[in-house]
Amino acid sequence: MLAANDQTGACSRRAFLKKGSLASLGLLTAPSFLEAGDLFKGPGSKFSGVQIGVITYSYRSMPDSLQEILSHTVNSGISAVELMGDAVESYAGCPADKAQIAGWRATVSMDKFKEVKKMFDKAGVKIYAYKPNALGAGNTDAEIEHAMRAAKTLGATAVTVELPRDAAQTERLGKLGARHKVYVGYHAHTQATDTLWDTALEQSPYNSMNLDCGHYIAAKGHTTDSLLALIRKRHNRITSMHLKDRKNAANGGDNLPWGQGDTPIKEILTLLKDNKYRIPVSIELEYKIPEGSDAVQEVKKCLEFAKNALQG
Repeated sequence: MLAANDQTGACSRRAFLKKGSLASLGLLTAPSFLEAGDLFKGPGSKFSGVQIGVITYSYRSMPDSLQEILSHTVNSGISAVELMGDAVESYAGCPADKAQIAGWRATVSMDKFKEVKKMFDKAGVKIYAYKPNALGAGNTDAEIEHAMRAAKTLGATAVTVELPRDAAQTERLGKLGARHKVYVGYHAHTQATDTLWDTALEQSPYNSMNLDCGHYIAAKGHTTDSLLALIRKRHNRITSMHLKDRKNAANGGDNLPWGQGDTPIKEILTLLKDNKYRIPVSIELEYKIPEGSDAVQEVKKCLEFAKNALQG
């Protein structure tokens, strides 16, 4: 996933325009656009005590209004999400003018965010993490605090963000997280090391890890054993994981369909299950979608792989 920690938080122009057209059709209230059969009636995507979710970035190749993202999620068989912020803020009325966004965030009511939670709850989808473009060094404290209030309103226990290079920024986010009792889950790519998060974790009990297992395994020198050891060591500071299948560095690091790469997916999930680590796992779809398929169908395949790994 592309780094976003220094973004000023511009809302998606396309999503903003789409919101207007959906409003004219009366589709901005509840998830009535979902078929009755789409609503979850069972355990959803939690297997053997392990919550399998999806980061909604996985649906970036598909129509991207908030309602459409929810529909993609439900149609994938997923009952929990790490929710990207642009569609949520667009739904809540984020202005298209980038210069106005900071002021909007500082003053906007949580009413629309309450509607979003109600919409997802009705569809049987839990929002466990929220990833807004409002947590960078260039964002004001008011914007960051808005993001944390929004996360709590959505029902999330954590916001997620790319790990900043500047320790002053992780200290700042950790202090604001403590103020609002919201964890800040830091995500890393192949710069990850076993000690990369140490400073942030020492700065605040509300700084945590959004561990991307695929990126970790693609980093030079990392192995299945080192990844599992890191999870064991830091399990109580990991608020969510990203799961994808990548080749290791020696094999080129490519993203591949699940089961074809070097990420020890089954071993990771078994570790969570056996040790009762309550860490939600986000499917992150990054491999090339085959011709004739789409993101929903591929997320379904990933979910089935995870289910079989946990129940096999």
